This record gives sequence, C-alpha cells and structure tokens, in this order.
Amino acid sequence: MKITLPSNVDALLVKRPENVRYLSGFTAPEDAWVLYRPEAPVLFTDARYGEQAPAESRVPVEIVNPREGYGFLEPHVAGLRVGYEARHLPCAELERLRAVTSAEWAATENLVERPRRLKTPDEIARIRAAAALADRGLAWLLPRIRPGVRERDLALDLEFWLRREGAEGAAFDFIVASGPRGALPHGVASDRAIEAGELVTLDFGAVVGGYHSDMTRTVAVGEVTGEMRRVFDVVLEALEAALEAARPGVAARELDAVARRVIEAAGYGPQFVHSLGHGVGLEIHEAPFLNARSEEVLEPGMVVTLEPGVYLPGRGGVRIEELAVVTENGLELLSHSPRGWTEV
Repeated sequence: MKITLPSNVDALLVKRPENVRYLSGFTAPEDAWVLYRPEAPVLFTDARYGEQAPAESRVPVEIVNPREGYGFLEPHVAGLRVGYEARHLPCAELERLRAVTSAEWAATENLVERPRRLKTPDEIARIRAAAALADRGLAWLLPRIRPGVRERDLALDLEFWLRREGAEGAAFDFIVASGPRGALPHGVASDRAIEAGELVTLDFGAVVGGYHSDMTRTVAVGEVTGEMRRVFDVVLEALEAALEAARPGVAARELDAVARRVIEAAGYGPQFVHSLGHGVGLEIHEAPFLNARSEEVLEPGMVVTLEPGVYLPGRGGVRIEELAVVTENGLELLSHSPRGWTEV
C-alpha cells in the first residue's frame, strides 16, 4: 500500500494499529511501528514476532528491543523531517522521540486514513467474504429466535457459529435488542428474555482477513401490529430511498438527507438519532462517514453502510442496515439477507 506524503515531511512514523496493518500486512500491529518512506518503508517490532513478522509483512522488518528506548530509529531518521500521527502518538512518546533522534518532527493527520477510504479489489474480497459469512450466520440464527430465549444467548451462539465457520472474530459486541430495548441504538445483548409479539434488532458482523462486515436486521417474534409495524415500513422505505440515490459523485450529507426526509415526512424525524452510515474496513467504523456534516463525496471503491433507524423510548425501535461497495454505476450490495418484514 502506498500513501502520498506532504511536501513538508520526508517520512511518516505510523503507530495506529489499523494503519500499521494497512501498510505492512502484519497481523499483530499493536506491537509494531512502520516508518514509511515511499522508497524504503520498514516495520519495527520485537523479538516475540521474529518469525511471524517477516512471514507476514510486505515491507522489510527490523527486530528491536523496545526496553532500550527509541534509539533504533536514529539511523533511519537522522536529518529527516518525519511526520507523526498527531491523534495517535501520546505527547510523552513524542518527547522521547525528540530526545533520542536528530529528526525534525511534524504533526500530521489522516495521511493513511484517507487512502484507506478507497478499497482495493483484495480488500473488497475480504469484506465480501465477511459479509457472506454474516448472511449465513443470520440464516442459521433466525430459527433459534423464539420466546424465552435470552438476548445474550443468541449473541453468544451467533459469535461461536461465525468463529467455527471461519471468522477471525466478531466485528464488534453484537447488538441483540428486543422489545423496549430496541429503542437503544447500541443495545448490546442483555439477559432479557425475548417475548412473543415484539421486535428484535440484530446488528452484527464478522472479521475475515482483518476486514469487517456489518449488517442489521429487525425481525418480529410472532405477530406484531400497530405502530411498530408502521415504523418498520418507514425505516425500510428510507433505506431503499438511500440505496436508490447512492452513486459516485453524490455527497454523503445528501444521502443522509434522502433517508432523513422519508423519516421526517412520517413524523419520526426526532427519533432518527444517528447518522445514515459509515465506512467499513480494517475498522468497523471508519471514513467516509455519511452524516449531515460530512464533506465526503461517494467514490468507486468505498465500502459503506446505510442504516436508518427509528427509536421510540419505552416501546422499541427498528434499524435496517445494508453493507455495500460503491461502483462506477451505483452500489453493489455485499449483504444479501432479506430485509423485508420477517416473522420468526
């Protein structure tokens, strides 16, 4: 992976784990740094990874002893102007770097995050595999959703199934929010037992090859009528309007507005309390962000979620989320589970 350095730096010291993995392919990025120079990038890690790092890294590896401080950097940065990730390097570490090197250090932001917005075919393939695994997981889980089952048990069973079928892990702490807990946008699974005649929101994903998937479905346990059924129809209409409008060149804030207008017209504007969506990749939430303040414009290669929701305190909520890649002509869905009204 290559990035473009600004004219005021000769190299970039990368510490953020997701960025280390992006630049190197090393799967233990929490214990590594990358010094990025277009002609000579290098990965630094310790002796625990003396065999693993050279086998995984796309860039040369240097094994160092972190207990000896940061002096190992001096031969690589002497006399250079080196950028550092201002949001991810603690001030104390920066002071130590300045004390033991002759480099000129300059704060930078988003030099790696920006190219990460546009996925390569290999990255898309990994996300596609994670999404396909999540689709299979939902099909496996639906028959197990019934009155009396605890939310937590569904989440645990689903995570175990995904791992057994090849996922490296869960994309995040799974949301299983039933009945009135559906009003919690981030209602992670609890000990509540599911009851007949209520909705259950399931938000989950898998990790494959370091890349995440993300999907939400809201299903009915038996017959659900009245306002919650109407809310479901409104949210589904908002999602489908956004899917139809999404294509290269569309502003992220306009896409958010497309979905929001549908929900506002139905009288639930104040109950749509979050943005329409976000990028997905090495992180479950990453750029681009689809919200009313975003300056982003959709480009081919972006992988994004679209996830409108309506939340009624004390009564419940509905969220439906699709994962898609922006193509030259529009969107290609990566999640394929039925999103319409489903009773279990």
